[in-house]
Amino acid sequence: MKVIILCGGKGTRLREHTVTLPKPMIEVGGRPILWHIMKLYAHYGMNEFILCLGYKGALIRDYFLNYEVSHSDLTVRLGQRNAIELHERTHDEDGWSVTLVDTGENAMTGARVKRAAQYLGKDDRSFALTYGDGVIDANLNDILQFHYAHRGLATVTGVRPPSRFGELLIEGDRVVSFGEKPQVSEGWINGGFFFLERGFLDYLSDQDSCVLEREPLEKCTADGQLFTFRHSGYWQCMDTYRDWELLDALWARGRAPWRVWS
Repeated sequence: MKVIILCGGKGTRLREHTVTLPKPMIEVGGRPILWHIMKLYAHYGMNEFILCLGYKGALIRDYFLNYEVSHSDLTVRLGQRNAIELHERTHDEDGWSVTLVDTGENAMTGARVKRAAQYLGKDDRSFALTYGDGVIDANLNDILQFHYAHRGLATVTGVRPPSRFGELLIEGDRVVSFGEKPQVSEGWINGGFFFLERGFLDYLSDQDSCVLEREPLEKCTADGQLFTFRHSGYWQCMDTYRDWELLDALWARGRAPWRVWS
């Protein structure tokens, strides 16, 4: 199954990094968060990726063009053609296919998906879609089976958002519990990690102004074709500098819940 990943946004709330990098290339534990997302999908057997490039997309393109060289021992013979000899690799991303698609500098999410869909195969009835800035500890195959079972055009993973503030539990005037950014106990939000049928593409336009989360998903909902897989476990997007700090710290401490691969 092919996985479309939205990698073209400008990430304006992470200007500390995105002045020089596209958001998916911001490193968590020394690796781009995009790599973490791809490792998650590959763990569940989904290793054919279509990346929707836009803002500073050349940096993502260069990363994958140089991936084998950057993650292998090698010998360089100066003054010769074909002078690079690769030896032992230092990565295990065997069999990954990465299609890099320039979907435009200013295109919105729906337009990017529509433009990238040309690289779905003729036999690709279903495909996965996610954003290039969020991680989760859900079993993606469970979500896929849920998607197949309801027979609708679209599945979105619903998640509990983390609170933006610390939570105080108070008895009288005494604080009896202090929680740093706990998950809220009520309400669900779009956590990304979609599974979609090819027919969903009919809701999209390749006009720059087409926003996936607005008319396309709203109309899909009105038609009774959008279903939610509720995930109560870990989910985190990298929307702000504080979000990046949390993700990076979890990885550094060996406590990253999304690291389901060995």
